[in-house]
Amino acid sequence: MVRPNPHVLPQIDKQKGLEIGLYTLGDHIAHPLSGERISAKQRIKDLIEMAQLAEQAGLDLFQVGESHQENFISQAHLIILSAIAQATSKIKIASGATIISTSDPVRVFEDAATIDLISDGRMELIAGRASRIGLYELLGYDLQDYETLFEERFQLLLEINENAVVNWEGEFRAPLNDAEIIPRPDNPSQGLPIWRAVGGSHSSAYKAGTLGVPMYQAHLGGAADSFKQTIDIYRDAAENEGFDSSILPVATAGFLYVREDSKQAYQEYYPHINEGMKLTNGSGFPKGLFAQGQDARSIINVGDPDLVIEKLLYQHELFGMDRYVGQIDFGGVSMDNIKRTIDLLGTKVVPAVKKYTSK
Repeated sequence: MVRPNPHVLPQIDKQKGLEIGLYTLGDHIAHPLSGERISAKQRIKDLIEMAQLAEQAGLDLFQVGESHQENFISQAHLIILSAIAQATSKIKIASGATIISTSDPVRVFEDAATIDLISDGRMELIAGRASRIGLYELLGYDLQDYETLFEERFQLLLEINENAVVNWEGEFRAPLNDAEIIPRPDNPSQGLPIWRAVGGSHSSAYKAGTLGVPMYQAHLGGAADSFKQTIDIYRDAAENEGFDSSILPVATAGFLYVREDSKQAYQEYYPHINEGMKLTNGSGFPKGLFAQGQDARSIINVGDPDLVIEKLLYQHELFGMDRYVGQIDFGGVSMDNIKRTIDLLGTKVVPAVKKYTSK
């Protein structure tokens, strides 16, 4: 017997094919070759323009993530999303991800619901743990509570999303007693689509499945088929709990860069990825692993339009995902090159992928 799903799920029309969007983590890094770095003010304005260009190109979604360390400007990512909500009219918008472990779920919901009202119902939340852990000390949390903080606050976020009046008692915050959480989104559920970001964790994917929530999985590099097990674990866990996994959305995300020539794409993009990883993660991106991305079975979606189309279709066949979200601006990529990628996505990649994945 199929169990009713209690959660607010994203509205994805599978008849229109794979949803394709863009995400940014708001890194603020100099160009690896010229050494030029734009101002923080200009970088934020560029993020807003990226969302506008993505909408004009016919993409489905634009996400902004948060990071609280040097070389980023996205600490207040929901404020940036609020500006994007006002600057666009059709494209879906989402956090990518909101670090719920170190954020108060009440405040996150208030902010996200307000953005949903500004955007006429286009807002989604992706809740994650944080791969960069410096924010735990910065915001006054103990890293030893990494897992328990996330699980408790994710559950509270779901509770708030699904109930206008909340009673709650947990370990990491004061109780909520008949607390009315407002504003509410202007839709029948009065809630938002909330995804669980899992990284590469099998246990987190399993938990997402048992809860019956949408799953968001980001990838750095490697063979695409090495990531299939995590998605299978998620769907099996959902089915075992009585949920219909066919209606539970899966989103994948990763590096994306398109040029007319694949060799040019790999030559241009590698310095950005390598330098960006050095500055934000402590070590560069292995050159051999990046070069393997030229294989159509790689998870790195870099190349000419035909290669990127082939890769996305292969990944869709492998994963059966409902949405793919690409990161095109990491590591000091210039706005001119960002615009070139968006143009090629809109004119060549997106129409072809949607044609072959529509039902």
